[in-house]
Amino acid sequence: MKEQNLANHGRIDPWFHFVIVGILFLNVIVCAIHLYRQPFHFNEWLLILSVGLLILAFKVRLYSLKVQDRVITLEERIRCATLLPDALKPRALALSPDQLIGLRFASDAEFPALVEKTLNENLNRKQIKQAVQNWRPDNRRV
Repeated sequence: MKEQNLANHGRIDPWFHFVIVGILFLNVIVCAIHLYRQPFHFNEWLLILSVGLLILAFKVRLYSLKVQDRVITLEERIRCATLLPDALKPRALALSPDQLIGLRFASDAEFPALVEKTLNENLNRKQIKQAVQNWRPDNRRV
């Protein structure tokens, strides 16, 4: 596997992004054309159903990403309790889930300094990722 960094850490699942979404999107188009050519109530229902399936696919994807973000947030809170000096631990409770998700890429060595910088400058997820010097890959992300 290629070394992960800021430029390539995003993940595309070809089966979801291209195959499933592609088929469901084409199905919406085919149903819309079919309804246009033959405007019957059943064809209206097929179009509604195909749009619903497309929405369902995206919602299922979003739900899994939200659960994953909750797990990452929990992991990073445990990491804060383990790696941060005692003086910084109470302040780390103010980190938002978005900030914690960005911090997951920081190596253990740079984690305390980056947490302090994040708290002092109120960095967002993107800014935190850009500040990471020694990238800790997250190869299990969906």
